[in-house]
Amino acid sequence: MTDLFAARAQMAMSLAFHILFAVVGMAMPLLMVIAEWLHQRRGDAVYREMSERWAKGTAIMFAVGAVSGTVLSFELGLLWPHFMAFAGPIIGMPFSLEGFAFFLEAIFLGIFLYGRDRVPPLAHLLSGVMVLASGTASAVFVLCANAWMNTPTGYTLDAAGEVVDVDPFAAMWNPASLSEVLHMTSAAFAAVGFAVAGIHAAMLLRGGRRELHRPALRIALTVGAVFALLQPITGDLAAKHVAEHQPIKLAAMEAHFDSERGAPFRIFGWPDEQAEETHYAIEVPYVLSFLAYADPHAEVKGLKEFPREQRPPVAVVHVAFQIMVGCGLAMIAVAGLGATFAVRRRALPDWYLRLLVVSAPLGVIAIEAGWTVTEVGRQPWVIQGVLRTADAVTPMPHLVVPFAAFTALYVILGITVIVLLRRVVFAAEVPADVPVGMSSETSGEVLR
Repeated sequence: MTDLFAARAQMAMSLAFHILFAVVGMAMPLLMVIAEWLHQRRGDAVYREMSERWAKGTAIMFAVGAVSGTVLSFELGLLWPHFMAFAGPIIGMPFSLEGFAFFLEAIFLGIFLYGRDRVPPLAHLLSGVMVLASGTASAVFVLCANAWMNTPTGYTLDAAGEVVDVDPFAAMWNPASLSEVLHMTSAAFAAVGFAVAGIHAAMLLRGGRRELHRPALRIALTVGAVFALLQPITGDLAAKHVAEHQPIKLAAMEAHFDSERGAPFRIFGWPDEQAEETHYAIEVPYVLSFLAYADPHAEVKGLKEFPREQRPPVAVVHVAFQIMVGCGLAMIAVAGLGATFAVRRRALPDWYLRLLVVSAPLGVIAIEAGWTVTEVGRQPWVIQGVLRTADAVTPMPHLVVPFAAFTALYVILGITVIVLLRRVVFAAEVPADVPVGMSSETSGEVLR
């Protein structure tokens, strides 16, 4: 394992781990705020318990996310010093604002957790709203910094190659910011909604407390379904942006080697980078041209237009893109089916609850695959067209050692999270007098 590969693997592992907690910090507060609002409006103790359970889960994920986020900040400086030296003066502002939003989130989460019955009900509810706003803002600032890596703006280089005339606002609100923020934010809410819905569906199937899990499932599934249905819109914006600003990434996503008009959209397929062709793909004519440029006859550049040394690993990007799209479409199908039950006011059968359990990880898988597309699809650049990844890595040798150490750390943190969630959030779920398993008649009524 080369030092460059070890550094990239460590960064990839850290991002893949931390992003799980980041999406919970963005989206979980929405669920707990809805539950708290329903409690204050209806006076139902079930919604209070729901809000408290979700808040405890949010706090656990927030605490571990703070640890993994701290590790990431150290890794940026230790593993990629040349990147930070170049980019720090330009995108320092969104990182600073992210820290400010993080502290706000911590403060208001503390108020929400420990302020109940100590502050007025409206203040307690507003503290939850602030957790939601600051958690989302924290992610938005980081997304803006990442978007800058795809479309670097807001600075100029002098004759000596030094960064001058920095415009931090232009850098933060670069061309990729809007599409990346919208797509990732909606993905986070959809993923968390489906994950929580799957958990409560599993509890119902196990014979858990119906008075708690029925409304919890209804709230989570509604949030997940709404944002899953928004994903094609935000994804279309992101695709059109990539087509305009990163055509080589688009070509890698679609394993598109030859430039052509009326380019097809490829379903499945395995790219052969040596032969420069894609095998076993199902091609839908004109669709890629239409999705990329809103014109079915538009020309889409192929990978052959670019030197081999500037191409990303096509197989990795293409497969990750297929996984992301496939998971997204599956979530839309499950959401549409749930909406059908809701419109017809029919009880949810057990088979649909099982389908929700199976669908629970789809959003998270889609997010991990989407970030793989974003980051690997930009290679060999860490800053598109400006700084290569190989030139940004630290010259320190033996990087496999910290890679192994941090892998062990993340395994320990992951086990800790699972244990805490089981003990604090999911404890005592199956009463002794309730039989395991439920019929369609008793497990239904979820959307009523």
